[in-house]
Amino acid sequence: MTIGEDSPWKLRYWSIFTGQALSLIGSALTQFVLLWWITDTTNSVSALALAGLFALLPQALLGPVGGTFADRYSRRLLMIAADVISALCMLVLITLFATHQIELWHVYTMMFIRSAMQAFQQPAANASTAMLVPASFISRAAGLNQTLNGIMLIAAAPLGALAMSFMPIGYALSIDVTTALLGILPLFLYHIPQPSVKVEERSSVWNEFRAGCLVVWKNPGLRILYALLAAVTLVIMPSMTLVPLLVKEHFGGGAPEVAFIEGLGGAGMIIGGALITIFNPKRKVLWILWGFALSCFTLSLTALAASNMFLLAAFWWSFSSLLYILGNGPLTALIQTTIPNQLQGRALALLGTFAGFAAPVGLAITSPLGELIGVRWLFIVLGGLAGFITLLGFLSPSLRRLSQESPTTAEQQGLSTN
Repeated sequence: MTIGEDSPWKLRYWSIFTGQALSLIGSALTQFVLLWWITDTTNSVSALALAGLFALLPQALLGPVGGTFADRYSRRLLMIAADVISALCMLVLITLFATHQIELWHVYTMMFIRSAMQAFQQPAANASTAMLVPASFISRAAGLNQTLNGIMLIAAAPLGALAMSFMPIGYALSIDVTTALLGILPLFLYHIPQPSVKVEERSSVWNEFRAGCLVVWKNPGLRILYALLAAVTLVIMPSMTLVPLLVKEHFGGGAPEVAFIEGLGGAGMIIGGALITIFNPKRKVLWILWGFALSCFTLSLTALAASNMFLLAAFWWSFSSLLYILGNGPLTALIQTTIPNQLQGRALALLGTFAGFAAPVGLAITSPLGELIGVRWLFIVLGGLAGFITLLGFLSPSLRRLSQESPTTAEQQGLSTN
């Protein structure tokens, strides 16, 4: 099922998009508050790395199941259920903070559960986009999603720091519950189309997941792309998790400075998303490789700034975020235009699984290194290494040709393997 240009799709798309935007801002605010609480409480690379493990590993473990469910069952109901359970987790944390019974393992547990819910919510939401907009708008929708990520960072980090300044942490977390409810409301009002699959044509959950894996495995370009992104994620993810500690240890900053640098990163993401929306890239693989590689190299420049040059570091962080979006926006659009919609939930979840397993492994490997050489030099080393790994993608003819493939080709490769 596809959406025609003249169909009344805009109100439904923008209502769901706005609701999800509010929900994501609340979730990002919560992430900022909790990570800063861990940073301020422990001042430890290992504690932050462990938080990253609990926030990422469940998505890796459950991603294949979530993607299969997104293609098999109602995506709208999956999104609603995931948001409700995540909101209930916040209510538990709010109670623990309010009664002064909070401990580090409580926060880790709630992060674990919320991450598990994301394994179901994200494939459902991502696969729904192509069913809500015309084919000609898919690349622009990907750019809008990246712009949303930037708005989320700009709004969430300063709001999180502001909320922590004026209210107890437990009350600050209540904002997430409110935005989750606002995100759920449009899902009750509007129907999200599903790919039409007859009941008698369905196989077991395992076979359906296997079909999603095979559509990637049978395509040499996709196979290399997934492996490359997993390798880059393994190397670069620790830097994403440890930025509060970099600001505190190297630049001597606190929560306001972390909010400032993440807010500027969000501004960079907005600009990058706007550029993707305007230019609607056709040669998506080139944008992906150059965007990710330059983003990683620029990340190293953030930590290379001297301790008294925080504003310069914030500039490089913002520019790195812009370049990241120039790669990530076309990546989503490439998958949505290469793989047929009835397989997209599984294919997107498989990509999340690759990244989800790579990120905890990277955190586990680099945490001892970070304790040894310090968080600043960890940023510098990992950013440079991840950039060079990304550039290796240009050596693959199959990967460079990937933009030329159509959903029909991918469908033949994937469905014929069942």
